[in-house]
Amino acid sequence: MARVGGTSAVGFGGAILVCVAFAYFISDRRWKKKKPIMKKTRGGVVDAIGNTPLIRINSLSDATNCQILAKCEFLNPGGSVKDRVALQIIQEALESGQLSPGGIITEGSAGSTAISIATVAPAFGCQCHVVIPDDAAIEKSQIIEALGATVERVRPVSITHKDHFVNIARRRASEANEFASKLRNSQLNGKDTYQINGHKSNGYDHSSLFPTDCKGGFFADQFENLANFRAHYEGTGPEIWEQTNGNLDAFVAAAGTGGTVAGISSFLQEKNPGIKCFLIDPPGSGLYNKVTRGVMYTKEEAEGRRLKNPFDTITEGIGINRITRNFAKAKLDGAFRGTDLEAVEMARFLLKNDGLFLGSSSAMNCVGAVRVAQALGPGHTIVTILCDSGMRHLSKFHNDEYLSQLGLMPQATGLEFLGIK
Repeated sequence: MARVGGTSAVGFGGAILVCVAFAYFISDRRWKKKKPIMKKTRGGVVDAIGNTPLIRINSLSDATNCQILAKCEFLNPGGSVKDRVALQIIQEALESGQLSPGGIITEGSAGSTAISIATVAPAFGCQCHVVIPDDAAIEKSQIIEALGATVERVRPVSITHKDHFVNIARRRASEANEFASKLRNSQLNGKDTYQINGHKSNGYDHSSLFPTDCKGGFFADQFENLANFRAHYEGTGPEIWEQTNGNLDAFVAAAGTGGTVAGISSFLQEKNPGIKCFLIDPPGSGLYNKVTRGVMYTKEEAEGRRLKNPFDTITEGIGINRITRNFAKAKLDGAFRGTDLEAVEMARFLLKNDGLFLGSSSAMNCVGAVRVAQALGPGHTIVTILCDSGMRHLSKFHNDEYLSQLGLMPQATGLEFLGIK
């Protein structure tokens, strides 16, 4: 009996050990499933640019019975899609010898590209000088200065005017090259560098802009530099294709320089000519007419004579009245016209329903995504771009006092502003 009892005790104890081991195995598996996967670290801010998530915008998808997907470009280190452009422009300029480490990159920008250049430039040992229209949101200038760049705020004028912010930026690059050349010559000749620092050209004091170790200037030229196009053709477009497994029906975005819509549309249509690509254009821009009618202006206007009024739209960074080298490469099947009020209403709708706090161009892109969904009908997958967040639009696009002065206070409770009940 004792022997049998001992055997039973051993068997019972073994059973307990088996149960404990099994429980540990199960809990260990569960723990391993929940343990976050540590991804490979990236090599500084430069390697953190791109590969942004593609998300489903639930409210718009449910309302249209389409899959509306958006590339979260506001998650780039500099906070916008322009990080890709800044990186491509700087890398190509360094490789070609147009820019040297220690050189000054100049750009005329309404804000986002300038912020991105100011973010990326130090990673390559370069500096940044920005010329920005003084009607751009003030927080953009503040961000650029906080990033260590120098900022010139200038009066908005036509691109044909010599003092348009883009044309001034181009001159500043030439002046930086002139200044660096004189500085080098003075050092070689043993002259007093103070005279060089006080050098003036066309009445502008270079010493207030360029440091004494200036290695010359390079004009980024985001509107005409095809590095802009390549950033999206080689980066954003392939990412969208991979993230959707090639299963998308349409792409839509607004255009300023045109690089985003051109690069992405070109890549996607090369992969699948059946993918429809569209433009959404804000008030005051002539691109809608160019895409739909082949001329830049309305029937009442003579092409080439109308100049864009900077107050035609409250959106920033999109809309233009000329064809840039970048936009000329776009592959578009059509265009839609958006309004300021639609953009404002969309921004408030997405904040309330999806927790997305977006800037003006991102909101306009989402207006475009709904327009495309309405045109194509239910069951389609549409991709757009969330260019930047609302953080750099607080003084204007997200300012109720400013909006009320323009009669743009949002009133909608849903998407009725786009005809969706």
